[in-house]
Amino acid sequence: MSQTTKSWSVLRAFAASLALLVASLLFGLAPALAADPIRIGFGMAQTGPLAANGKSALLAMELWAEDINAKGGLLGRPVKLVYYDDQSNPSTVPGIYTKLLDVDKVDLVVGGYATNMLAPAMPIVMRHNMVFIGLYGLAVNSEFHYPKYFAVISSGPQPKLAFSKSFFELAMKQNPKPATVAIVAADAEFSKNAADGARENAKAAGLKVVYDRSYPPSTTDFTPIVRAIQATNPDVVFVGSYPLDTIGMITAAHEVGLKTKMFGGGMVGLQSTATKTRLGPMLNGIVNYDFWLPAKTMLYPGVEALLQKYQAKAVSAGVDPLGYYMAPAAYSYLEVLAQGVEGAKSLDQDKIAAYLHANTFKTVFGDLKFGPDGEWTESRVIEVQFQNIKGNDLDQFRDMSKQVIVSPDNLQTGKLVYPYTAAK
Repeated sequence: MSQTTKSWSVLRAFAASLALLVASLLFGLAPALAADPIRIGFGMAQTGPLAANGKSALLAMELWAEDINAKGGLLGRPVKLVYYDDQSNPSTVPGIYTKLLDVDKVDLVVGGYATNMLAPAMPIVMRHNMVFIGLYGLAVNSEFHYPKYFAVISSGPQPKLAFSKSFFELAMKQNPKPATVAIVAADAEFSKNAADGARENAKAAGLKVVYDRSYPPSTTDFTPIVRAIQATNPDVVFVGSYPLDTIGMITAAHEVGLKTKMFGGGMVGLQSTATKTRLGPMLNGIVNYDFWLPAKTMLYPGVEALLQKYQAKAVSAGVDPLGYYMAPAAYSYLEVLAQGVEGAKSLDQDKIAAYLHANTFKTVFGDLKFGPDGEWTESRVIEVQFQNIKGNDLDQFRDMSKQVIVSPDNLQTGKLVYPYTAAK
């Protein structure tokens, strides 16, 4: 064999070895690349006045991540949650979403819990052209009209009106019908939206507004407010409040001896087990919104299994032991996101948004479909009256015996006790 032939043989052998090496490296790298997680970013209240609900939501979200990863993840990739504590403070939210999108470079984002936390995130998310699914945000998109926003809240296509519509409809079915109403709300995004809807519903019902005031979110003494309401002698009192305000308002109502025919409407916090057990019998007679309770009429596929897993971990996690308010909704808004991604077969935000607008989604929170502004096409707000509560033990809130769905008719589990002073 000539020297030239030997050289070509060596080169061919080297080239073949190099090709095998490159192929083996690529083969080894492919699973690693495929296993890179899809990261979902969000802020969530872990401290501050919204923390009880925020922590409950986070546990449900972690359960969803476990479940979806056990099934193979999204698009064949595992899912990882990337989150920061928003401290229940709207001023922290823009910085959190800027970091998630510009520094962490997450693949997807969802909202934190509550209207007041979702609204300040919207401009950041819109600037990055991201799909944004909000958790319990009331009319967040009514000013922005952002086509990639979707709301997981049961208020439907007219969220401001729907939030209190059934409350006022229920009032007007009573005998004698009420004639006057007092409206009081915190000077904050959620409460202002709730109060706007209450005014319109009161007007449509023919009720005369005899008191209409807002109070600073920093308010701690509600006795003067309740005394001022009582001085107008309203038949109906609608309150739009956040958790600490709710406790303060109800406590003041009992101290003052508020006399009215219906009391409640838009109080956030009364859905939390900790608040229920804290207030105990002071809840009796109050009629208030809710979105889900373990009534036979609301046992959607998968929700009981979720709550079993949630409740098994709740005590050690230090969160709401029942999870009725937050767990189904928090799990479902990630179910919706996952179905959007799988339906679009892509992380392309335009394709995901188009799929979310075009389809109906089956979730543990029930079937839902989105309208043009990302609100549900149908409302499913329920009105709950607390009845015959004795003491402060937790077990009385496990079933529907003390918290009765009084509206709408198709979800009703009992009858309204009227007036409020009798139900107390």
